[in-house]
Amino acid sequence: TNQKFAFIECASVDTANKALNLNGVPFLGASLRVSRPSKYAGPHIPSLTWQQLTGQPLPSGMLPVPENNGMGGGSAEEKLNRELFIGNTTPEMTEAMLRDFLGRAMEQVGLTRMPGNPIVSCRVSGKFAFVELRTKEEAENALNLNNIPYLGASLRVGRPSKYTGPHTPHGNWEDILAKFMSGELQLNNAASAPAPPAAIAAPPMAQMPAAPAMMMAPAALPAAVVPTRVVELKQMLTQQDLEDDEEYNDILEDTRDECSSFGTLKNIVIPRTGPGATKIFLEYLSVEDAGKAIAGLKGRTFDGRQVGATYFDEIKFANEDYSD
Repeated sequence: TNQKFAFIECASVDTANKALNLNGVPFLGASLRVSRPSKYAGPHIPSLTWQQLTGQPLPSGMLPVPENNGMGGGSAEEKLNRELFIGNTTPEMTEAMLRDFLGRAMEQVGLTRMPGNPIVSCRVSGKFAFVELRTKEEAENALNLNNIPYLGASLRVGRPSKYTGPHTPHGNWEDILAKFMSGELQLNNAASAPAPPAAIAAPPMAQMPAAPAMMMAPAALPAAVVPTRVVELKQMLTQQDLEDDEEYNDILEDTRDECSSFGTLKNIVIPRTGPGATKIFLEYLSVEDAGKAIAGLKGRTFDGRQVGATYFDEIKFANEDYSD
């Protein structure tokens, strides 16, 4: 074993082939990457990810893993086919924020092949960034996010300069959004078979498999999400937790200690009555700190309840209006 990876030897070739289907299995808060070692020179053995095999979505907060597709798993060529360039980024856009925003955009308009955020990693460098998708097909689909608006900027989404593969026909965010709003584009059920690449500008979107499908309200589109310095946490508390003064103060201090690890926490509010009761509001010094808190807290389990973490309107927070 090493700090970040390990090698295992199976009892037989057949067992090793079957073990490839453990790719993506959740373990101790992470999704394990299971693949052939870089020196493997044998034949490609088709396999699934753990999520495809079991139909279980990736737990919130865990990074997805690339598929084992027969191109060497982690080879430079294979990785380049799954990598995209993101241009026109601004200084307040962090890696966590971009990964969350673009991943949810793909999920909400049906550009993913399986449940969970399709973006494996994101790295920001000045006015641009690079994102790595878990599959080549989802990288092709993500090209349709070109021109998506975010934090006052129109993001450019395309292939990196080192890409030498074939041209992928695609449209822009305006194209896919128009089809979504008109009802021509529908969401593939997360449990259904993986969808083919979404070449918006080529075959009509209506020809893509759409059953069983579900339309989402336009208001749920990620373009409407405006990052702020305030984070709203749900599902962490019950009304009973707020009744005892001593227990309430303990929760207040414990939350302050925990959430200060994400950045400079200016204020914490836990309303005991009214529309904000059982919610927790965190005011950070910067939008970046708030984004780190959401990435770190969203999907955690607290007393058997899954925590929800979202941005909250700063004006409403300043006016002590804690309603949704």
